[in-house]
Amino acid sequence: MQCQTLTYLAILMKNKSFKHIITILLKSMVSIIVLVMSVIIYAHWAVEAQGTYTYNSTKEIPQKKVGLLLGTSKSLVNGRKNLFFKYRIEAAFALWKTNKLKYLIISGDHSEKYYNEPEDMKKELMALGVPDTAIVLDYAGLRTYDSVVRCKKIFGQDDFIIISQRFHNERALYIAHHMDIKAIAYNSKEPTVAFGFKTYLREYLARVRVVIDVILKNDPKFLGPEIKMK
Repeated sequence: MQCQTLTYLAILMKNKSFKHIITILLKSMVSIIVLVMSVIIYAHWAVEAQGTYTYNSTKEIPQKKVGLLLGTSKSLVNGRKNLFFKYRIEAAFALWKTNKLKYLIISGDHSEKYYNEPEDMKKELMALGVPDTAIVLDYAGLRTYDSVVRCKKIFGQDDFIIISQRFHNERALYIAHHMDIKAIAYNSKEPTVAFGFKTYLREYLARVRVVIDVILKNDPKFLGPEIKMK
């Protein structure tokens, strides 16, 4: 059976039409791979360029009225503490403690009854001493794109500090600056590559998606009436 298959393939390879089809398929595959890689590289470069608008020190970052804290889960699937969550809380508290902002909009996912990123972050910040009056919750920040767009369209803010890890801040800033938002960002500490490998790897695809969102000018999944802030 194997000999018959090899013989059949040998005959096909001598057929000019078959060889032509294979050549076209191979060239098409190479072209698709090159196109995909080019898009990924461009998206990464375009988003990474926003790093010039990020700060690592509370002494250097300008003061703003509002900070947008981007949500994430408090714990990992295996029950371990999520260091991305922990470090963002520490960064947000550092900005509030040094009077770099007056209000914190916490935007995250609350799409399920027992999963509430904004509420979990609020509890942690209040435990550190941030008053309830300084915190505003946005439960519809299902994606970074939604959080940034809603901060402007729902909460009426167009000049604020974004708070997250640097790679995440760069993507949020890319959205903000294409939405005519005068945003800057404060970089929280980043977990090791070993801890956040999947997150760092997914970021490459997330950057491609956000470039597409910006080009198409997509709306967040949920909008709604404007919420006035003092």
